[in-house]
Amino acid sequence: MKSILSAVLLAATAATPLLAQTPATPAADAMFKEPYVDIDEWRTTPVRHRYVHGGFKGTGTKFSLYLPPKERFQGRFFQYVTPVPDSENLSQTVQAGDDNIGFAASSGAYFVETNGGGTAITAGPAFMTDPTIGAYRANAAVAEYSRKLASEMYGVKRIYGYIYGGSGGAYRTFGSIENTTVWDGAVPFVAGSPMASPNNFSIRMHAMRLLKDKFPGIIDAMDSGGSGDPYAGLNAEQAAALREATRMGFPLQSWFGYKTMGVHGFTAVYQGMVMADPTYFEDFWTKPGYLGFDNPATFAKARLQFPTTVKLALSATDLETRGLTPKRRPGQPRDDGRGTADLAWKALVNDGSARTLAFELGDTPPDVDFIGGDLYVLSGEAKGKRIALLGLNGKVATLGVVDLATVAKLKAGDQVRIDNSNFLAAQTYHRHQVPDASYYTYNQFRGTDGMPLYPQRRMLLGPLFARGAAGTVPTGKFNGKIILVESGLDREAFAWNADWYAHRFDEHFGKDAPNRYRVWFTDRALHGYNEDKDARTRVVSYLPVLQQALRDVSAWVEKGMPPPANTGYRIDDGQVVLAPTAAARKGIQPVVSFARGRVLAKAGLPVKLTATIDVPPATGKIIAAAWDFDGSGSFAEKGVLPAIPAARATVSTTHSFAKPGTYFVTLRVESERSGNAASPYARIPNLARVRVVVR
Repeated sequence: MKSILSAVLLAATAATPLLAQTPATPAADAMFKEPYVDIDEWRTTPVRHRYVHGGFKGTGTKFSLYLPPKERFQGRFFQYVTPVPDSENLSQTVQAGDDNIGFAASSGAYFVETNGGGTAITAGPAFMTDPTIGAYRANAAVAEYSRKLASEMYGVKRIYGYIYGGSGGAYRTFGSIENTTVWDGAVPFVAGSPMASPNNFSIRMHAMRLLKDKFPGIIDAMDSGGSGDPYAGLNAEQAAALREATRMGFPLQSWFGYKTMGVHGFTAVYQGMVMADPTYFEDFWTKPGYLGFDNPATFAKARLQFPTTVKLALSATDLETRGLTPKRRPGQPRDDGRGTADLAWKALVNDGSARTLAFELGDTPPDVDFIGGDLYVLSGEAKGKRIALLGLNGKVATLGVVDLATVAKLKAGDQVRIDNSNFLAAQTYHRHQVPDASYYTYNQFRGTDGMPLYPQRRMLLGPLFARGAAGTVPTGKFNGKIILVESGLDREAFAWNADWYAHRFDEHFGKDAPNRYRVWFTDRALHGYNEDKDARTRVVSYLPVLQQALRDVSAWVEKGMPPPANTGYRIDDGQVVLAPTAAARKGIQPVVSFARGRVLAKAGLPVKLTATIDVPPATGKIIAAAWDFDGSGSFAEKGVLPAIPAARATVSTTHSFAKPGTYFVTLRVESERSGNAASPYARIPNLARVRVVVR
């Protein structure tokens, strides 16, 4: 995120736009002319491989290469890029089902990961002023050097390369394949459009503030067997907020996570907003056309401007002792899907880190729905400074993305003010960021004359954030071949963003577009591919889809084998609606359906439940099915499938419920390209739910 913030600051102040910063091709990049290796050894976990670790002298760039034995190598590598520059050793800690090294080896590839160039501390000031280094240049230099080492090891001259990354990593993937020819193909996933940030966050925060007591009804209406009317029971202001978010693309079925999803990465994005457009936060409360001025009453119970004092600095150990772990701290963003946040938290606790992560206040603030804000320092050595807050829990104020030097200056007794005015203002920032007509979900903010309904800011921030991650603003004009994987329930990168990219691909490649890209949607998937673990009866992981996409894009490049077709869908007022049948939906994900969404039963008597499973043509066979009856996500009962795996199956079960009530029964299924039930990889999941009303 530091690279993004620096890019925003530079773009807001520099005379030369970042778009003009185009480096030489990475193969001749003078910054990365001296590679070195400091570890070269054979390892056996998770599979036998040669591990090579090194970097480039004079830079902060480091890398790890995981090369399988020669007999397993088939002439390619897979390179994962993180949402922001991160450790080059992430894949050495294998999370559940997240075995990048083993998957690559099973696919005839070696695996590459880097630290994305490092940080301003390790890489020097150039890293902070030139986002292209972290966006793609460091990764490209490592990819090219890995080819040299692999060629020497395997005796192969032509080695194909494939890059993949999600969220911010999707931007970095686009930056890599649009600005270099280093990789032959790519699998960007959960990709936001160049207008996604901060607007996808602000719209959700606006709805969360106004609908917090209404979400149970909205969730029930959109669940299987529900009324289908999420607006029932809402007043005019609430209905308008839900409609605004829905038209912007927030998936209606994804509100089930309202209690835990928080504001995700907005606390970091917010810092860039303040740097790039500081006057907005005053204009919001003082000028016509902004909600804070036009209707201040809507914030009467939400705005907090609370003077108090600092009592005590709290470390990770202090917070752990008080039971305020990352998963329980108010406003905590969701994990990145890899368990990284949990691991980092445990490391802080175990190491006894004294780093200040929160402050205990002298007084308890009023109880408002505080999802983020600022701590303004009114006295002491840090007087005049602003410190971002992630959440409030009683007297404990948890810090967001902060300047550690400023935090260190705060002392007990210093006067401060807890203020969420800026966070409230940010919740309708998207109204003042209307882009060109290609971003069709923003048309709701235009009048009949096509002009914006609200005052517009002097610049669009979305492209600045995208440029900070990708190095240049993604255009859709890429080198090689792409399979873009998007999630149907994504709350951070709305599903229609993939449609935006598809239109750009079509514009650039015309009749050749079918030979250059695919777009696959994963039904029932969220932004992080391990987020299914928190809602197993509602959500599936898209990681297996990524795995199959990497295999398919490599076969497309190397053997000329076209991958399965684009997913069939339509856009309905900002919502991506997937085709109802496997034959029409295409892509690679099986489609599961019950004949009815609602079933009536009697307590103590068995009820029969039947579902059909269909795999899109020529994309695989059904290898697993399991039932969950109590919402626990245990899926204890296996579904009965044909003895010989097939692309279509009907599964049935009977179950009795002892007590009256409403139950949701879930059938979860998996398909695999060749029907191999023993394969640990590319097991493509989906699920369906049925509402059982027991009387």
